[in-house]
Amino acid sequence: MGAADRNMILPRIRQLDEGAVNRIAAGEVVERPASAVKELVENALDARARRITIDIADGGRTLIRVTDDGHGIAAEDLPLALSRHATSKIDGSDLLNIHSFGFRGEALPSLGAVGRLTITSRARGSDGAATIRCSGGRLEPARPAALGAGTVVELRDLFHATPARLKFLKTERSETMAVTDAVRRLAMAEPGVAFTLRDVSDGGERVLFRADAATDRADRLAAILGRAFSENAMALDAEREGFHLGGHAGLPTYSRGNAVHQYLYVNGRPVRDRMLTGALRGAYQDVLAKDRHAVAVLFVTCDPTLVDCNVHPAKTEVRFRDAGLVRGLIVAGLKQALAEAGHRAATTVSDATLGAMRPERPAAPIYQMDRPSATARHDAYMAQMPGFAEPSARTEPVPEQADDGPLGAARAQLHENWIVAQTGDGMVIVDQHAAHERLVYERLKAQMRDRGIAAQALLIPEVVEVGAEAAERLLALDLARLGLALDAFGPGTVAVRETPAILGACSAEALLRDIIEEIEDEDEADPLSLQSRLDAILSRMACHGSIRSGRRMSAPEMNALLREMEATPRSGQCNHGRPTYVELKLVDIERLFGRT
Repeated sequence: MGAADRNMILPRIRQLDEGAVNRIAAGEVVERPASAVKELVENALDARARRITIDIADGGRTLIRVTDDGHGIAAEDLPLALSRHATSKIDGSDLLNIHSFGFRGEALPSLGAVGRLTITSRARGSDGAATIRCSGGRLEPARPAALGAGTVVELRDLFHATPARLKFLKTERSETMAVTDAVRRLAMAEPGVAFTLRDVSDGGERVLFRADAATDRADRLAAILGRAFSENAMALDAEREGFHLGGHAGLPTYSRGNAVHQYLYVNGRPVRDRMLTGALRGAYQDVLAKDRHAVAVLFVTCDPTLVDCNVHPAKTEVRFRDAGLVRGLIVAGLKQALAEAGHRAATTVSDATLGAMRPERPAAPIYQMDRPSATARHDAYMAQMPGFAEPSARTEPVPEQADDGPLGAARAQLHENWIVAQTGDGMVIVDQHAAHERLVYERLKAQMRDRGIAAQALLIPEVVEVGAEAAERLLALDLARLGLALDAFGPGTVAVRETPAILGACSAEALLRDIIEEIEDEDEADPLSLQSRLDAILSRMACHGSIRSGRRMSAPEMNALLREMEATPRSGQCNHGRPTYVELKLVDIERLFGRT
């Protein structure tokens, strides 16, 4: 043994002191001020509070104060509340039957370890209140205090005991926004509770968020997410083997460029779960472009024994006993809601159209004689429209057809792309290519589901050079069930023998190029990738079989397109998530021209 080995001192194992243990735990539970607010508000909700007020200063760095009217904490229990792993929310060691937000008994001692924490509480039915302080893990004795009812938890100088953590916080504005988001998410889950979030920096009092108690969840969501969401959302109600899906999801045309407006809950607990977000994305995959995201508030409820929420100290992650069942429920429930929405398109599409048409300075209303009757307006309109009042080379006369359907009756085609239809109370402008693309897509899906897509044989097979890798991937797919028959034809080359009959005459090469591009972009890790792959390929096929921009349509063709749109699910948007039509109400059009 060398001298260096003889002089080596082996480190001894020792027990960490309680302060160090609490600071380590705090690093998992309290990442930023928003984490502290979330834990404290959840405690208030577990105490059955009906009114919760949150005050913050400097983004939560210097002050977080949560006041509630819940059942309170008994004076003799206050010291125990600040010790680790002490809780009143579970019975014994049963961690699989949790009915509360909190259950680990870590939040309060963690906050006391990294900040200056004061709890003042009066238990319901008690003669008086008590207060206790904990700073940097040092606990002071409880003493009497003055408080009418409920609990006030005040946290000052967050991370003063671990100043290195302060360097990882973002700007005051960013931290304030994170706190607001945390409160909003909790408020969505508890419509019967009133929430107020205030910024009291520099002695001021600015309300950042307020939600009065609501009678139901729909009213609460409308108050938080706005009238536009409530007008353009679909109610969800689906159940499968002990799991229930509720909430609201936005129409595809009411989408966003990021996923920040997706709110997911499991048994009322806000969560961030990749499986749930993947299921949401899968449900919308054939009605949204890849760079668009649905707006949704989903509530999954089940027996607590079917889900494990003890996965992470922050309790934002969960594990389901049967994840596939939950995923299937979400996808099926959302797709059913989308189908029931039929041809609905978001009202925001019409609002944006009106905004683009509205002059910067609206003119004063023009006072004039009353509008003529609907019949007189129609007769005058028909007399002035070339190609409809009399035959022309451009269009056929419009047959007499009522305009009382949802999408009205066709009155004109503009620039060989836009169908203008008259409704009972306004007008509709339809993108003929986008609309027909959706209709063809839905027909293809129905054919594949029922009996497989009918194929048409080519008189002469079309040989297409696609490259070795692409050829291998194409031949590995079961494209025959999609009406597309391929054979290998030399290195990197395939021969197309049949194409889907519904597409009519189409370019086999262009179709294959689109399919190759689609399968190159697919997500192999997506558990829904098989069905997604088939639907995505059908979507590409539909584009090749739809009415092209620049094609002149007869009046019967245009009206047939409108009627099929009304009867087809998801026809309010094309396969890429763009709207297929814009509806303008007569009163809005008149307002544009200063008539009202």
